[in-house]
Amino acid sequence: MDDIKIRDYIINNFKDDDCDTIKRAIEESIEEGDEVTLPGMGVFFEIIWQDANKEEKDKILETLKKRFHSKKTNK
Repeated sequence: MDDIKIRDYIINNFKDDDCDTIKRAIEESIEEGDEVTLPGMGVFFEIIWQDANKEEKDKILETLKKRFHSKKTNK
């Protein structure tokens, strides 16, 4: 098998999709809770983070902090 970087694979997989298709992929990934989709969500997050300004990054961080503190883990 060729050495394909996951970032390139995910980006190439979605580069021609419209917003509805991308939204559906995100929502299905979250609903299914399948850990196989986590790398793809990580690539999506990386893109968002790289393009976010300071205010947007601060909002993301606050949202994550609130959710981390409100969630209980299944250990």
